[in-house]
Amino acid sequence: MLRFGMAACITASLAVAQVFTFNIGGPVASMDETAKVALFVFRTTGCADAAKAQVSGAAEGLVKGARQSKPLILRPMSQPGVYAVYQNWPQEGQWVVNLKGACAGANAGAIVPFGPKGFLRESSKFFTRPATDAEIDAALKAMTPGGSK
Repeated sequence: MLRFGMAACITASLAVAQVFTFNIGGPVASMDETAKVALFVFRTTGCADAAKAQVSGAAEGLVKGARQSKPLILRPMSQPGVYAVYQNWPQEGQWVVNLKGACAGANAGAIVPFGPKGFLRESSKFFTRPATDAEIDAALKAMTPGGSK
């Protein structure tokens, strides 16, 4: 019985470790000098060959009540699977970064909101699929004065 329980725990741990997802951090987390002025960096995890992961992103904003979308240029860092995000959207309004990724048939998504002092790690959402428009809209609404945040 103990062997079965131990084997089940190991199998469950391995299954969890293989989920394709994103991890976010400050620019220093990349340990790459070129990311020094980035807003944040992210790493893909759970992809057997990080160099083969396909990632994209967009800044999604609400400015004076109007939705805006700006494609991001994600800069790969020296370590495979690590990317820097630089701001290419206006300071005005509320903004989130919408990340999408795919690796060997698995998908990942993240919504990373921004406040006056940078990205809001605790308010970020991570998915095993791309975020939906409704989830992005809800994240933006939560950031507006009187929103649900």
